[in-house]
Amino acid sequence: MAIPIIFLAKAMTTRLLISSAIAALFVAIFIASPHFIVPNIHQIKNETLFLERENQENSTVMMPISGGAVGPESFAFDGGGGGPYTGVSDGRIVRWRANESRWVDFAVTSPERDGCEGSHDHSQTEPICGRPLGLGFNEKTGDLYIADAYLGLQVVGPNGGLSSPLSTEVNGVAFGFTNSLDIDPDSGTVYFTDSSTRFTRRNHISVIITGDNTGRLMKFDVKTRKTSLLLNNLKFPNGVAVSKDGDFLVFVETTTCRLFKLWLKTPKVGNVEVIYQFPGFPDNVKRNENGEFWVGINSRRGKFLEWIISNPWIGNTLVRVLDVTKIYSCLVRFIGKTGLGIKLDGIGNVVEVLDSNKGKRWKQVSEVNQRNENLWIGSVTMSYVVKDKIPTTSSNS
Repeated sequence: MAIPIIFLAKAMTTRLLISSAIAALFVAIFIASPHFIVPNIHQIKNETLFLERENQENSTVMMPISGGAVGPESFAFDGGGGGPYTGVSDGRIVRWRANESRWVDFAVTSPERDGCEGSHDHSQTEPICGRPLGLGFNEKTGDLYIADAYLGLQVVGPNGGLSSPLSTEVNGVAFGFTNSLDIDPDSGTVYFTDSSTRFTRRNHISVIITGDNTGRLMKFDVKTRKTSLLLNNLKFPNGVAVSKDGDFLVFVETTTCRLFKLWLKTPKVGNVEVIYQFPGFPDNVKRNENGEFWVGINSRRGKFLEWIISNPWIGNTLVRVLDVTKIYSCLVRFIGKTGLGIKLDGIGNVVEVLDSNKGKRWKQVSEVNQRNENLWIGSVTMSYVVKDKIPTTSSNS
């Protein structure tokens, strides 16, 4: 028996009213949100080292990005130790020149540069100008590989300039949100993520609240120049890092706040394991010289967001009636200067937790990258890079 149209209309109106009320609550709760709550160290399994890092004179350096750009999201260092290199919101990849204490242009991912630079809302121009996110050098060739959110996997030579496209689809399905990458130092294979085929980077909050599971993990063979699908049906796959011996890689799902291990070698090849559940939304993953993994935590995951994520119809309705990413971006300035870095070993044991609650100038952390005695802190929203000295009390290299 067909359902009368009037009842369908009433049901749709009711759902819309409910969603509108939830949308108002969504905004109110974000405004009232407390600062990031660091997980109770007694609740973290195994032995951990918790450091509340106090501001110490000359221990933290802020390095502003020039040209009106923001969002130094990820870092890479070349084979000679130069850098870091980072991609920013106007489509440039810039390099830090320590002897001059300034950022200089190194590369771009799009030939279309009119209107890209300057102080304006780059989210409106990034589909044309490009938005480089994940970066990684092949130390044998000196080539820099780039995950551009809109233009796919690209590469540029040691001298920089305009990068060249390598891959924009796999199995006939185009990339929608190319995000992070890492390179196997022995084979040169590039492992990278496509966070969604439904939403672009400009709508990254929509990926989370709708429970979108169109994300993929892939690899690019530099010899055959072919892209292969490793995993699909992922919920916002983001940071990825290959282990020191190349036996496995780890990657995060931002929506579920989980860290996964995918075995690449050994009899376990192809097996996937969940090895950690984070207290907030993870972004990039970077391996240090000891083979440990730093994970940048962008923001906390509260009960309200958990409820929305567990009811996908709410998120799907919200993205139809609101620009949720824009609202979230506006509210970030009211949430407070929060950020978290978690260092783990290869089996998911927490080694160290660093937080920004005690006056650190971290906000919306995207990456924690350890290089010698320093930590380089990236962000998707800030106009500067933070360089922080590693405490001498820490068990770091």
